[in-house]
Amino acid sequence: MPSRRTPLPDWVHAARRELGHKIAVRRRELGLSQDGLADRIGMERRSVQRYEAGARDPGYGELLLIARALEVTVADLVQE
Repeated sequence: MPSRRTPLPDWVHAARRELGHKIAVRRRELGLSQDGLADRIGMERRSVQRYEAGARDPGYGELLLIARALEVTVADLVQE
């Protein structure tokens, strides 16, 4: 994948961390472990860890799967 010509703005990193926090909170509310969520969406636990830590953005398809597994809408996850 080609690298970005300019670094991402700070607000993007903040939004990424907020998304990860929302995923983690909702996962815990449902009593799911990271492994449990990973199983529901067909991914590795490490991916869930990275999303929750704000180290990586889920793609749109993954975001749809995560929202469905967490029984929320995509908008619930991404709205500020």
